Amino acid sequence: MRHPELLVPASSLEVLKIAVVFGADAVYIGGEVFGLRAKAKNFSMEDMKEGIAFAHARGVKVYVTANILAHNEDLEGVREYFEELKEIGPDALIISDPGIFTIAKEICPEIDIHISTQANNTNYGTFLFWQKMGATRVVTARELSLKEIKEIRAKIPDDFEIETFIHGAMCISYSGRCLLSNYFTGRDANQGACTHPCRWKYSVVEEKRPGEYLPVYENERGTYIFNSKDLCMIEHIPEMIEAGIDSFKIEGRMKTALYVATVARTYRKAIDDYLESPEKYRKNMPWYLDQISNCTYRHFTTGFFFGKPSEEAQIYDNNTYEKEYTYLGIVGEPNDEGLYRIEQRNKFSVGETIEVMRPNGDNIPVSVLRIVDEEGNDMESAPHPKQVLYIDLGETLQKYDILRRKEE
Repeated sequence: MRHPELLVPASSLEVLKIAVVFGADAVYIGGEVFGLRAKAKNFSMEDMKEGIAFAHARGVKVYVTANILAHNEDLEGVREYFEELKEIGPDALIISDPGIFTIAKEICPEIDIHISTQANNTNYGTFLFWQKMGATRVVTARELSLKEIKEIRAKIPDDFEIETFIHGAMCISYSGRCLLSNYFTGRDANQGACTHPCRWKYSVVEEKRPGEYLPVYENERGTYIFNSKDLCMIEHIPEMIEAGIDSFKIEGRMKTALYVATVARTYRKAIDDYLESPEKYRKNMPWYLDQISNCTYRHFTTGFFFGKPSEEAQIYDNNTYEKEYTYLGIVGEPNDEGLYRIEQRNKFSVGETIEVMRPNGDNIPVSVLRIVDEEGNDMESAPHPKQVLYIDLGETLQKYDILRRKEE
């Protein structure tokens, strides 16, 4: 039985540390250029170096995305970028473009290359091609079923790795190659600047009746015809392992630390429980399902894994997230008074009941007893995002605990 890697996204150095502490075997990140999440905070070279050192000290790998579809003017910059990456030593580069692949093999041959889902990897011939070129792993296209992945596994070398998305947002376009954003806004999804027009509301206008909007769906407000539910395979860990997948990938390089901690912790426990005992995995399923819904999501689907999705995989009446918890901050070091440092993310007040979320699976309700600003002034509430505060929750806290509030 394969022991699958849990691969978790990180949008910043802070989130990378949370991903590592909350159970990732590997983390994937983007630099400030050449990745497909230009709107994410992304990593400076200094942050990348610190993040890789933090992960490696805890036995966790770091992969760097360079998966744009490059134009001529990109290639010289790619060469310079890889020269810098060579010095800080990520464990792999995630690439989709053959030109960028060639430069990576030339500049930093010692760094593994993983082929991005953006390269539309849908058959074993493609996997064998990339293996022959020197890649060590290929990320499957989102559109493959588990049956197809199992067939690929049987046709490729046993040590050639398969990576597959197991959780997160689904793209309306084939393996993410979308032109809608470029067409509507001039921001190219294939260059990392997607504006997510698949989440917008649309109507139809007939050529000879301009200005008369006809609903695409039976709904006078229009519809969200491209808006997919989120992928969630927490109930199907056995089938994913049986298919021969080496790395379970979480989507979400734009997500908060709360999202990353919640998803990483839940899948970590589910994978470990199943490998220890299938019976334990089945017994704990209610806990997994409860926990995985504690972060923002758009209902859940199993995507293409068990066949092509039906209309049930879409959300037609809205484009909003479900949200059960609000992210408040990450616990830092205590000061001389024993108050714990946090950088606040959403408002909370003295007297409120909030939760401490721990990597081991514990969720501890606590009362906010005291809030103090950096100058030592007591405050009734924490209204300013990113404000550094010191708090007393009446509990001994641990660095990297997550603070959250359940919403009614």
